[in-house]
Amino acid sequence: MRIAMWSGPRNLSTAMMYAFAQRPDCAVWDEPFYAAYLVRSGLDHPMRDEVIAVGESDQERVVARLQAPIPNGKEHFYQKHMTHHMLPGFDLSWAINCRNVFLIRHPARVVASYAAKREDPDFADLGFDRQLEIFEYLFARGCDPIVIDSGDILANPKRALRSLCKALGLPFDTAMLNWSAGPKTFDGVWAAHWYNAVHATTGFSGSEAELPRLTGTYADLVSQALPIYREMRSSRLGARPSRRA
Repeated sequence: MRIAMWSGPRNLSTAMMYAFAQRPDCAVWDEPFYAAYLVRSGLDHPMRDEVIAVGESDQERVVARLQAPIPNGKEHFYQKHMTHHMLPGFDLSWAINCRNVFLIRHPARVVASYAAKREDPDFADLGFDRQLEIFEYLFARGCDPIVIDSGDILANPKRALRSLCKALGLPFDTAMLNWSAGPKTFDGVWAAHWYNAVHATTGFSGSEAELPRLTGTYADLVSQALPIYREMRSSRLGARPSRRA
């Protein structure tokens, strides 16, 4: 099985990759399209040159690797995708043959976390609109996308991951709940900038605190993203099929 996990940045996505990497039957790939996104968009991101130097900057070659035999002879292939990396014109048809999961998080938490690492994000940087577009694209083509909220995972990791595995048709493995601290061999090179917090963890960190209070342009970003978040949340595990009935 090929599992495409779609999220925006600062959304528990690295911890989820670490969880699936603990499964002995699962290979993982960290943000396959990052280099291609940077080359095509021309954007200046932290460690841009390093990401492009070590990554695959040709989108078609990335797709070919996603569809190639699963690495290391594993049975399953977990692919951590950032929705904003899928620029208009990038081929999405390969995802129809994956089990697609959409990882969502309240936009106030996303904006606060992102701004701490890269100041003055614009709305496209956060991936909310592109996440909904990809969801709609796959739904319209007969796929059955799964939606899971990071808040539900942190509130009860075992229950949430068990539910996710059931939805994927996988047996739950308790090894998914813990990992070793520090960098991982499968981290992207950008981990040096973005992953310091998750490198300090050995598992999911517990329920989140109250929502951060944001002002100015950051509050505007939250207001813009909230309708999308709420729409996708209505389809999350535990609430379905309310949105698509």
